[in-house]
Amino acid sequence: MDVKVLKAEDFKSDQMVRWCAGCGDHAILSSVLKALPQIGYKHEDVVFVSGIGCSSRFPYYVNTYGFHGIHGRAMAVASGVKTSNPNLSVWIITGDGDGLAIGGNHFIHLVRRDIDVNLILFNNRIYGLTKGQYSPTSRQGSVTKTSPFGTIEHPFKPGGITIGANGTFFARTIDSMPKISTEILLEAAKHKGTSITEVLQNCVIYNDQTFGDITDRDNRDDRIIMLKHGEPMIFGKNQDKGLMMKDNELHVVQLGEDGISASDLLVHDAKTEFAGIHLLLANMDYPNYPVALGVIRACEAAKSYDIKMEEQIEIIHEKSKIHTIHDLLHSGSTWEVK
Repeated sequence: MDVKVLKAEDFKSDQMVRWCAGCGDHAILSSVLKALPQIGYKHEDVVFVSGIGCSSRFPYYVNTYGFHGIHGRAMAVASGVKTSNPNLSVWIITGDGDGLAIGGNHFIHLVRRDIDVNLILFNNRIYGLTKGQYSPTSRQGSVTKTSPFGTIEHPFKPGGITIGANGTFFARTIDSMPKISTEILLEAAKHKGTSITEVLQNCVIYNDQTFGDITDRDNRDDRIIMLKHGEPMIFGKNQDKGLMMKDNELHVVQLGEDGISASDLLVHDAKTEFAGIHLLLANMDYPNYPVALGVIRACEAAKSYDIKMEEQIEIIHEKSKIHTIHDLLHSGSTWEVK
């Protein structure tokens, strides 16, 4: 019997995609559709779980199982799905509001537990579905409908939260780089534990060009750095800039100045257990630093939460004297009512 080789089109549902024209969500959907068949999944092996927000319409647009949850609770639902059926590939779709505001508590505990699920965080620095209020990742000073004089709050950095909660996988990409996004999602799927992939995403209606300072084609090569495990941290349109560590701080250096060469640069080690360097890389921001893209941290724990839970249940079953309802009802102190 021939096994059908699935393509991206096979994972596309028959539902009309109801995102605004020009929204970065379209590119993210395309990247996911291209990644799924490369991973080798079957339709029935995949579940997409979402909360509330523009991004949370995602489960309707993929031909897999899906669950459109309530605001901020996608992580809780997905945790239940994965622990009840560890054989499933579970993906969580959330936004910077859904995932880091009302869902913030669930986010950090999902990461802490290290359940083997994959979370894609659509970060557009705004509440899009509710028409333009500032979000936990909005830049300080952002003028929105709920901050007409500029928000005075410090924004969350998703990478910092992930690594601070002892996360084992964090990656970042941009919606305008779909090929890179697909490559990163493939790495996320391979990771045994919670993978967090932040996608810098443009909201063309309520926060257009929020990442324009690093995404415009003329300057982006000088303002972003693509990290690859085992390779020097080099960037720039002419590949003439890099990162070095001096006095316990990251420094941007110019190759050729003061005798600095590529061999002097930091080499990216995504798999090291030492989270300090990963935290520094995840928190870099323009204009002081290039913004880091790629897999920043991929340090697997010995076993993910769902595997440890299955093992614990098996051990308890083996030691237990109760194996049936009859055993349960007749265990301990019993009596008969006549």
